[in-house]
Amino acid sequence: MTPDADISAALQASVLDAIAQNRSLQIVGGGSKTFYGRAPQGEPLSVTGHRGVISYEPTELVITARAGTTLADVEALLAKHNQMLPFDPPHFSGAATMGGAIATGLSGPRRPYAGSARDFVLGVKVLTGKGEILGFGGQVMKNVAGFDVSRFMAGSLGTLGILLEVSLKVLPRPESEQTLLFECSALDAIRRMNAWAGQPLPLSGAAFDGGRLYLRLSGSTAALNAAREKLGGELAADGAAFWRGVRDHACIFFQGDAPLWRVSVPAATPPLDLPGEWLLDWGGAQRWLKTSCAPATIRELTAKAGGHATLFRGGDRQGAVFHPLSPALMALHLRLKAAFDPHGILNPGRMYSEG
Repeated sequence: MTPDADISAALQASVLDAIAQNRSLQIVGGGSKTFYGRAPQGEPLSVTGHRGVISYEPTELVITARAGTTLADVEALLAKHNQMLPFDPPHFSGAATMGGAIATGLSGPRRPYAGSARDFVLGVKVLTGKGEILGFGGQVMKNVAGFDVSRFMAGSLGTLGILLEVSLKVLPRPESEQTLLFECSALDAIRRMNAWAGQPLPLSGAAFDGGRLYLRLSGSTAALNAAREKLGGELAADGAAFWRGVRDHACIFFQGDAPLWRVSVPAATPPLDLPGEWLLDWGGAQRWLKTSCAPATIRELTAKAGGHATLFRGGDRQGAVFHPLSPALMALHLRLKAAFDPHGILNPGRMYSEG
């Protein structure tokens, strides 16, 4: 384990120097998500040396850590107290970090039932593109009027600032978990997942892959046994491995070099008429598609279904990776970027070509 270290002063000096020399910076973490977003630009600036858990209060269900702290270290500490990061952040194949988890805003299979990465952010300390170190939020969940700046950072891919510290709410681990299997079609899987989502069941995962519907149940042993008796299905031999494979894109479906699309649609949407291979997650609301189909066709059909599509991995990283924003949303995006990074030096063009 790498020793804890606070290198915020050195990072701030690097940003101020980049401003003075009009150089753009590419924020680099553990390297587990470099494929995500448009092609990185600028001089690499590593934040992995800025690491360590600053505070952890198991009884308060709050942890604060520096951005370079690995998810593995955070999760190992939480596990000692039978707690977890509820949004099930993906690790992928690298040394995923706390900062990277929040900067990408990605959540795993538990997301529809527990909440997203953004939902659990209590506060952040961030180094802006002005060279200022600012703190937002805190260690207590609050409902306030106006913008919640700390949650703006979730999913911003470092374009608004360099995350230095993150405070997150954590939750107890479930007493027990089981995964049930059902043989069915994609259409039947969508119908079942949506029907079960409306019932008082201890659901924590619902995915369809290769003609098989996987349903994860989490909670007390008594609740799981009652749910299994009601639902039927076959008990999976190693359900935990399946869910890790989906979360980290380590299962067979995600292998290969074909462009991988993340299609977000209302959960009850019937299968879309797009060629390729599909894996359905989040009870049908998040759908992974491997295809060489034209991006315009994918986005057109997805938009008609009331959703949006992201070129998650592969394909043209110089073009439009994320679903195009409406003019009003793009104007808001650019105003936020100008407020936090007026010189345009932080991860320029990582989300959109406009900024």
